[in-house]
This record gives sequence, C-alpha cells and structure tokens, in this order.
Amino acid sequence: MILVLASVVAQQGQFAQALSMSREHVARSRAEPGCLAHAVHEDLDHPLRLVFVEQWDSQAALSEHFRLAASRAFAKTLAGLASEPPQIALYEATPIQLRANGSA
Repeated sequence: MILVLASVVAQQGQFAQALSMSREHVARSRAEPGCLAHAVHEDLDHPLRLVFVEQWDSQAALSEHFRLAASRAFAKTLAGLASEPPQIALYEATPIQLRANGSA
C-alpha cells in the first residue's frame, strides 16, 4: 500500500476556495481505481493549512491518479492559492491486523 501525506498553506483570503476545491478533488479521487482512502483535513494548529491523507493499493494506481488531467489541474490551481510550496511525501506501508483485544 502507498500512503500519501501532503499539505498546503493557503494565502490569506483563499482558504475557503482551497478547501472547496480540495473536497471536490477528494470526492473525485475516491472513485478512482486503486484508491483505498482519500481525505482532506483542516490543521487545528495552523488555520490556513490543509492536510491530505491518502491510501492507494499500488504505486501504479497512484501514478495513474497523478497523470489524470483533473488531478494535474487541481494541483496547479491549488498551488496558485498557496502562500508557500505544497509539501508531499509518499510512503510504502504494510497494513497490520489488530486482534479484538487491540494487539497486533
């Protein structure tokens, strides 16, 4: 599984637009093949920062997501609303199954 952690800090006055378009992007992405989870969160410690958490079943699925015209347009527009360069990190992860008692 591939995990994506990304964030962007919106310019003053641009947060509402950044959040709205991020929600649309998340909804669209969730319908893509290989998307296991996709969410956007407001950072409680930094009121202009949006944080994205994504799970993809493979690097190939994530690569296809990045190739889509809608994803490229979203990234370009969101970067234009940002006060600093967006941050993104990709991680390979292995899910673990927790037992009923909460142990691994």
